Parts: sequence; C-alpha cells; structure tokens
Amino acid sequence: MSGEKTKIVVGYILICLIWGSTWIAIKIGLDTLTPMFAIGLRFLIASIVLFAIIKIKNIELQTDSQSINLYLFMSVFSYIIPFTLVYWAEQFVPTGLTSVLFAIFPFWVIIFSRIAFPQEKIGIYKFLGVLLGFIGIAIIFKDELSLDFGNSTLGILAIIISATIQGGVAVVIKKYGKNINPVSINLIPLLITGVFLIPVGLIFEDNSRLAYSNNALFSILYLSTVGTVVVFAIYYWLMKKINIVILSLSSFITPIIAILLGWFFLNEKLNTNHIIGSSLVLMGILFANFKGLLNYYKEVSRIHNV
Repeated sequence: MSGEKTKIVVGYILICLIWGSTWIAIKIGLDTLTPMFAIGLRFLIASIVLFAIIKIKNIELQTDSQSINLYLFMSVFSYIIPFTLVYWAEQFVPTGLTSVLFAIFPFWVIIFSRIAFPQEKIGIYKFLGVLLGFIGIAIIFKDELSLDFGNSTLGILAIIISATIQGGVAVVIKKYGKNINPVSINLIPLLITGVFLIPVGLIFEDNSRLAYSNNALFSILYLSTVGTVVVFAIYYWLMKKINIVILSLSSFITPIIAILLGWFFLNEKLNTNHIIGSSLVLMGILFANFKGLLNYYKEVSRIHNV
C-alpha cells in the first residue's frame, strides 16, 4: 500500500477511535460543568493550541472573502448550534445512544450531497440505507415519546437536529473549503465559538453547579486537544482525499466504541428498543455506503496486490 493510502487508513482509524471516545469525555465533564461554558472553554483552548501550531509551522491563514464567509458559517452551524445541542442532550441521554443517534449524519450527507453535487446519483443501496435508518430511529423513539415531552425525548431530538446540521455543513465545506489548510480552517470558527459561548454560559446557565474537578480538567483538556485539534485536522485532511460519503461511514464505527466505553466506565445500559433500533440505524449506514465501501475495499486490495 502506498504511503498516501496508509496515511488515509491510519487517519480514518484515528478519527473513529477519537470520536468514539469524545462522547464519554463530554459526559464526564458535564458532571461538574454546564454545557455552553464547557463547549466555550474547550474551543477557546483548542483555538489557542491551533494558533501556536499555525505560528510554529508558518501555515497561511486565508482571509479572502469566501474563506471569511466559510469561517463565520462554520462558527454558527458547525460549532455553536450543533455542539450546544449535543452537550445539552448528553445530560439526559446515555453516551452510547447519543453516538448511535448521531449516526444518522451520513444519511444527511447523502441527501445534501445530492443537492450540492447533482451529478451524484442516489442508488438502491442508499435508498434502503435511509429507509432502514429511519425505521431504526422510529424504534428508538418508541418508548421515549410521551405526552409530557420530557428532557429525554428533547435530548434525542436535539442530537438528531445536530446531526442534520452537521451533515449539511460537511457538504458545504467539501464544496467550498478545498483550498483552505485543514489546520487553519478551524482557528477562527473555534475562537469565535469560545469567545461567544463562555460569557453566554456564565450569564444564562446555572453556575452553582460549576466545579473544577480533576474529571472536568481531564474532559476539557482531552476534548480541546485530542478531540478537537487533532481529530478535526485529520478529518478535514481526509475530506480532501476521499469521498465524503465514505468519510461519513466513520459514524458507523464510533457508536460501537462509545457504547463499549459507556458500558465499561459509566455502567450505562441500553434497552431492547435501543439495541434493535441502533442495529437498524447502523445497518442502514452500511447499506447506504455499500457500493462506495465495496469499491474502496477493491481499491485497497488492488493496491495491496500490486
């Protein structure tokens, strides 16, 4: 396998492992931190680390009008809104279920890609994948929907909305962010998010629960460095190298990692509906990406045989 292909495979494995672990890290941090404040602190620290890397490596920070518009777009729709939704939801939804629900992300990538790249066709496998995924979501919702519309149900809806937004953002970045360095593309959006959410969290959230424990420190440091700087740099680099639908398939793997970590560290359990529904969601993702995955493995095998 060529050096480039090896880097792609290693990068893909890394984002799966890291993203699978971020769900539990978020959960741990929320024991003593409020959602918006935790996000703001995470991304402010990440932006400082990124700034240092950019200065050391002499990476150019694009400031043309298209890049600035993309930075502002990412600030709101890639970070502020979707991460606030996920952090808030994780107060009421188990980490494993959160990651499984977020696994509908590839379906939205397929849908938005069809709009942004009309030359790409939606075949039978993708159609079956979307169908299976939504059936799975319906099963997961079965016992959660009630007349009181409590926080658990609202949390599930928040995660689904977050995944939908992120699906659209991924396609926009794929289309308009080709010429931006995968490291510098996050600096301004992360900085804006941190500067905005820290004061908003301090003003509007319940600050009586804020406590700077060792768990909170671990959560923030891990999420800001490994879970943000490292994984996003790899993710946006991969976005330039492989098909975005194949890249979104990482959402098929991260729930399994999150479920195992949630079970091992937090004693979390999933009921029968969650297991059945989650299985259908994951099967749907596999079906939706079947042809792309098959072609990918054929390509890897061809290179290996060569």
